[in-house]
Amino acid sequence: MLKAEFEGGSDVWRSALGGAVCVADPEAARAVMGNRHGVVAETSDFYHHRHGVFGPRSAQLTIGRAARSLVQRHLQDHRAELPRLVAERLAPRSEWPDAGNLLVLRHLRDVLLHPAAPPHLHRTVEAIVARAVLAGARQRHSAPSRLLFRRRALHALHAEIRARQRAARPPDHPAGPRDLVDVVVGGGGPAADPRELVEVYLSFLFATAGSIGFALGWSVLLLGTHPDRAAADPGRTVREALRLWPVAWLFARTPSRAQELGGTPVTPRDRLMVCSYLVHRHPGYWERPDEFVPERWAEGAPDGAYLPFGLGPHTCAGATVTVRLLEDLVDLLTRDWRVSVTPDGGGPQVGPALAPPRFTAVLSRPDGCPERR
Repeated sequence: MLKAEFEGGSDVWRSALGGAVCVADPEAARAVMGNRHGVVAETSDFYHHRHGVFGPRSAQLTIGRAARSLVQRHLQDHRAELPRLVAERLAPRSEWPDAGNLLVLRHLRDVLLHPAAPPHLHRTVEAIVARAVLAGARQRHSAPSRLLFRRRALHALHAEIRARQRAARPPDHPAGPRDLVDVVVGGGGPAADPRELVEVYLSFLFATAGSIGFALGWSVLLLGTHPDRAAADPGRTVREALRLWPVAWLFARTPSRAQELGGTPVTPRDRLMVCSYLVHRHPGYWERPDEFVPERWAEGAPDGAYLPFGLGPHTCAGATVTVRLLEDLVDLLTRDWRVSVTPDGGGPQVGPALAPPRFTAVLSRPDGCPERR
């Protein structure tokens, strides 16, 4: 529907979809997301919670740096495990996009919760992924069931965070944080509201098992439906998949004052919706914008026309490590396997994240012999 509106000829327009002001022009998107001239109220996509935004900004930065360092260290120490994990989890046949989410969850489970954390907490995190992160998972449970589960899950996480706050493990502990719970507790400090820290932790859970898994799913789907591109550089494949199907496809901002954006008047009463899906397919900035062309990345992206992780001061802190993990996985799949896919005929699964349609992937060795479990 947004694509149809965009094709009407406007780059910034007042949409019929809830009265929001939609932004598809890269220059306008850069002005909003970069916010160099204070055109929008400063906010963070990642640190939003039910009652506002977690802060102060210094705590956000501390948590972001610590989380990035923790994940980088884990990826370095466990990179050699990826071939076995792919063979066990994806071969010879896997159902997507769930397979991507669950593979990433398995690979990063010790980052989400250290192995010595209470067993019931590990079960809670796995249940959150199964019931709230996987594409379409929420629709598979009744509203009362979802409410009851949410209360139980939040209670378990809240109790763990309060216990760690009382234990007072300092953020500069010589051994570093054991997991992302330590990261949010250490960055938030002993006075932080545990309820807010729970929501920050859940943002990490959704970003890892959810967003990275969906991005992997788009990469696999595109490779499987474009076998002639299987030899493309893994980095270019990942970037092109994120261009065509950005998991973070919509960013919301509030104008700081009455102004004009792309010829459209906006006020603080409006809601700006920067649509990265449309920015990434803007015909004025991209040649063959709707086609999968990994080779285009030999020359990089047009200025400001690529924002899969946001832009400006609130760009996702984990963008670099996310791309690295995706590149490693795509490299494995294209080097060691032949990938074929069978889509179920559906379209993208649109929600807070842009998830791939359901499809089946079959992995076989290049010599034609299917891998056995």
